[in-house]
Amino acid sequence: MFFQSPPEHKLRMPTASEALPGRAEPVHTSSTHAVLGAPLKPPFPAGMQQIIVGMGCFWGAERLFWQLDGVYTTAVGYSAGLTPNPTYEEVCSGLTGHNEVVLVVFDPEVLALDELLRVFWESHDPTQGMRQGNDMGTQYRSGIYVSDMAQRAQVEVSKARFAEALQAAGKGVVTTEILPATTFYYAEPYHQQYLHKNPGGYCGLAGTGVCMQ
Repeated sequence: MFFQSPPEHKLRMPTASEALPGRAEPVHTSSTHAVLGAPLKPPFPAGMQQIIVGMGCFWGAERLFWQLDGVYTTAVGYSAGLTPNPTYEEVCSGLTGHNEVVLVVFDPEVLALDELLRVFWESHDPTQGMRQGNDMGTQYRSGIYVSDMAQRAQVEVSKARFAEALQAAGKGVVTTEILPATTFYYAEPYHQQYLHKNPGGYCGLAGTGVCMQ
């Protein structure tokens, strides 16, 4: 089988005029985490923090985070794009601008943000632009979407530290986008906790072998 590159438009963000129109109503999703038993949607308990991350296909990324002590709940969805309430098929078309992302709700008294970020950096390749491995397209870009400026400051410091480690190892430049979180659109029910429901399912996570210094 020959590997086919995706159409050129899937490797760049669509303009507002190119973006699909979407819909006014949210796509139906699950209400309860299939592993943790916690709600997928707010309100969340007092003291919890939220951060949204993109690191390629969201199935494996979500499992990575729900296994961490201190994580209250996780959910997969779409964010950082243009189309309101997109479907999975629309996101995969490359015409929504959305990233496949994981919402992580965690207790900072148990799981420090710096530790969560270490797991993020070490568990994928943040140098690949609009791809992760053979998964190519805007929805597979590396991204961190922060809740507030305090989070952003920590993320920027963390990025700089990992960039130094990558450089020392002869790796490429970090392409991870760091932006304020916009609307998180929940993905369809079958995507939520996918690898718990389908233990043999696809997981494209692959780090660089570089550790956070």
